[in-house]
Amino acid sequence: MSLPNDPQSAIHALTAQIEAGLIEIRRDIHAHPELAFEEVRTAGVVARELARLGITHQTGVAKTGVVGLIQGGRPGPCLAIRADMDALPILEQTGLDYASKTPGLMHACGHDIHTTTLLGVAAVLKDLAPQLAGSVKLVFQPAEEAIGGMQVMLDEGLLDNPHVDMAIGFHNRPDLAAGRFSYVRGPGLAAADTFEVTVHGISGHAAHPHGAVDPIVAAATLITQLQTVVSREVNPMHPAVVTVGAIHGGVAPNIIPDCVVFRGTVRTLHDPARDTAEAAIKRLCAGAEAGLRVRCAVSYRRGVPSLINDDRVIDPTIAAVRAQLGDVVSEGQPSMGAEDFALLSRRVPSFQLGIGSSAPGRHDRLHNSGYQPDEACIAAGVEALSRAAIEILS
Repeated sequence: MSLPNDPQSAIHALTAQIEAGLIEIRRDIHAHPELAFEEVRTAGVVARELARLGITHQTGVAKTGVVGLIQGGRPGPCLAIRADMDALPILEQTGLDYASKTPGLMHACGHDIHTTTLLGVAAVLKDLAPQLAGSVKLVFQPAEEAIGGMQVMLDEGLLDNPHVDMAIGFHNRPDLAAGRFSYVRGPGLAAADTFEVTVHGISGHAAHPHGAVDPIVAAATLITQLQTVVSREVNPMHPAVVTVGAIHGGVAPNIIPDCVVFRGTVRTLHDPARDTAEAAIKRLCAGAEAGLRVRCAVSYRRGVPSLINDDRVIDPTIAAVRAQLGDVVSEGQPSMGAEDFALLSRRVPSFQLGIGSSAPGRHDRLHNSGYQPDEACIAAGVEALSRAAIEILS
């Protein structure tokens, strides 16, 4: 087709031409969800489409990931655009014609939308490649829900050949109408750490507690004390969450058990708060040993860091979205959720764009068995991200 000379019209025309096909691809992926590092069929769909478009690509990255490369018409930096591909262990309850055909698995976070959107961006930018001063690396990542895929991709050289200079991620937002977009400056998503504490006591008869060392009382005391980490130790200007989500101990009402195990998560947006929370949890557990006569074994595991949005990528991206689609962008709030695009944000200047996906009259939530995003968000995302690439690599 003959393309208009201005980028807005050209991107809009190309997107309109492929929108129906993209929706078909999305529904196919939705019907065949796959868990972390098992996205074999999904990766096959991605590789097939990139090959059809004539885009050089590599498969088997981080086991099931795919990385494509579009070379521009002139030398310049390399922009990575990332989409995740994995589904969730949720039984779908939507009743859609294209609902999951795999019992117990569902694309309830919209990664089918993300994968399809990036395929649309690939198609548009392939046609507009001569206008680019630089290159676009198309990153189809496995295992985001498992918070593991990005680290493996980085370990296998994602940032090399060519060297990635900046990155854009994106996520559908069911709290925003399709056609709307959002951004957050600075920390946008939280660091996600986990901890497990085993409180060892001495078992005994419940009627004679003085002859035992009660780990249940000690664990209860500790769990209550942990609530002071955020309220009394973390800078109140730095959001933080310490949540205990599981506790196990004892088998009978008349027996004081030998031990109790509890597990929790720590979410922080700022590195100093993260350090404070970890140190406080370990210190409180050590104090319980002296004060409550128990022994505490603490396992603290740091997960992904907080996702840092860089103004050097935010500003041109938001300007590009507005130039392409109008006044459809608003500043949002950080979330205490987490994801491993954060690992990339700590290596190169990055930004995660929020893409509205709410369908009219619905109030959906991510990770919900009835989640039904508005498929109009696919074309909107394609136009926004394609224009961002054009402007950043102009």
